[in-house]
Amino acid sequence: MTTPADVHDVRDPELPGRLLTVERDALVPLLRGRDDADFALPVAACPGWTVRDVLAHCSAALSRVVESRFEEGVFSPESNERDIAERAGWANAQVVDELERGMTGAGPLIAEAGGVLDVLALGEWVHAGDVRVALREPGAYAGPGLPYALALLGQVTTRKGHLPLHADLDDADEPLRLGDTSGERPPARYIGDGPTLVRLYAGRPLDGASYELAGVEAAELNIFGR
Repeated sequence: MTTPADVHDVRDPELPGRLLTVERDALVPLLRGRDDADFALPVAACPGWTVRDVLAHCSAALSRVVESRFEEGVFSPESNERDIAERAGWANAQVVDELERGMTGAGPLIAEAGGVLDVLALGEWVHAGDVRVALREPGAYAGPGLPYALALLGQVTTRKGHLPLHADLDDADEPLRLGDTSGERPPARYIGDGPTLVRLYAGRPLDGASYELAGVEAAELNIFGR
């Protein structure tokens, strides 16, 4: 896997869509092969939510993008819970169908949004990792989407003006620079693998992963509220 150090310096508008497409092709077949009981499993990263709830949240968020439905308070915890409740009567297959449509159709619209919705694509990919953990599937926060997710993480953290970090990744040929590039603050340093870096930025359990982090506390890296 190769992750160029400066990949986030200029936004690639097609990157969120590529990440969603790659994840769609990996996740949807996995979900269609699971029993209904698996959709009721709890998701540790999202307390109170089941696999189905996470998928309903993801499919609803992408449908909002496709349908341009951004009312006041959209993507708030309350809005997310309403989206899940609206799908309570759906069959699990219907939720997966909506998710597949959203992962197919949202990319061009995210590209046109100028960067403000890029983090949504990254969040969808992270939630796919949450689901894999719940289903005890290998490759959570890894797999074929990881290079795209890391590149998008660089773009998102730069847009947010997040604290600067220089990541030397075990599974990449080039270092990755994330966050603010103004030079006003010395960059923190990370040494470890890509999936663990994603877990740190997403506030997910590290499951005993080995890594080095200097110049910043792990909690400061979290870019998601949940």
